[in-house]
Amino acid sequence: MGLSGALARLAVRATRVLVVEVPGHWATRMEVEHQLLRRGWRPAWTPADADVLAVCGVPGPELSELVDRLWEQMPGPRVRADITSPGTVGSALDAAAALLLDTPHHRTDAQERAQEPEIPEDADHGGHGGMGHGGMDHGEMDHGEMDHGGHGGMDHSGHGGMDHGGMDHGEMDHGEMDHGEMDHGGHGGMDHSGHGGMDMAPGGIALAGGGEDRDGLEMDVLHLPLGPVLPFWPAGLVLRCSLQGDVVVDAEASVVDGAGAGGPGPGPAPAAVVWCDQVMALLALAGVEDAAACARRARDALLCGDEDAARDAVERLDRTVRRSWLLRSSLRGVLLLDRAGLERHGLPGHCRGDAHDRLLSRVERIRAEADGTKPVPAEDGAVPWAVVPELVTGLELGSVRLAVASLDLDPHPAVQAVGHG
Repeated sequence: MGLSGALARLAVRATRVLVVEVPGHWATRMEVEHQLLRRGWRPAWTPADADVLAVCGVPGPELSELVDRLWEQMPGPRVRADITSPGTVGSALDAAAALLLDTPHHRTDAQERAQEPEIPEDADHGGHGGMGHGGMDHGEMDHGEMDHGGHGGMDHSGHGGMDHGGMDHGEMDHGEMDHGEMDHGGHGGMDHSGHGGMDMAPGGIALAGGGEDRDGLEMDVLHLPLGPVLPFWPAGLVLRCSLQGDVVVDAEASVVDGAGAGGPGPGPAPAAVVWCDQVMALLALAGVEDAAACARRARDALLCGDEDAARDAVERLDRTVRRSWLLRSSLRGVLLLDRAGLERHGLPGHCRGDAHDRLLSRVERIRAEADGTKPVPAEDGAVPWAVVPELVTGLELGSVRLAVASLDLDPHPAVQAVGHG
């Protein structure tokens, strides 16, 4: 294949994989993460970054729709791997690596795929349940480079016939948008009379509507779904947040496919494995990669039954967490719960304090488990998903994911509607 073949094989070594976990299929997802590390492959956080879409488990109808949208948004060359069990992870990733080198396959895929992702005509732009945004967390979008300096003469009178070309704005990088030539200065004479029946959510992005603030003034309210596919986010959880500014003023949660339509998973995970996985997510979101790596090594060692390696990894994790000033500064004050708050929400005692306190408590429990203390079921003292909307209401959007990751959420939700804040 010459130079092009050599370059293709080199590129495969740096493959990036977007992982979608069907609720309950934690073991398959963890094995995929383990295999990626062994191969030197890296996880992808958005469809635009991904070479391979790895679906862990058999998705139900709601998650299948989302997976199809993610697949549409991936650039070529692309490969989809449907992995139904931990034992098939290795062969599925081998097949994906071989298919990435299949030039005729990618040429055919490029010719047959839609040039523009389709947006369902009956889509509810105000409540996609996290699915219309392709799993992207807009709370992390960088608007710092937006230039609104020239807002003087843009004519909005023809919005009713504006052609967005089917563009999926869910994956747009707003950090690089240049609005310098947009002229909004003539709003005084703008004619909005024809907007009564117009869909004000082009490309699937819900626009802010009016809402009453706590002081009685009217403020814009933006409805933003988080999940169900986000890095370091509970599998299947959709959290619909109503925002005034960057503050969550209302929230409701649900589980895609009722957390059961995609087929049975391997059953409950061992308690220490669940805790290590949750700690890894919190540390990764906080940006402490070395500590997150310790948590992942402890989790994998516990799964493999390697007690010595697990104890060593947990000891390193404990030292790293307690010494990190970055963790303290990032997690202090996030979702502070006192005794009255625990009683009000019906939460167990280990949830007391802020996110940093809960992290230390969980690491201590992991350490006790790794040292051979009597095992504790993961569900004992777990936080039900139904209470999440109440807990995040009043938080700034930037701390919502840290707050969720700091909780010992029940790893096996079994209902469709899980709460409203």
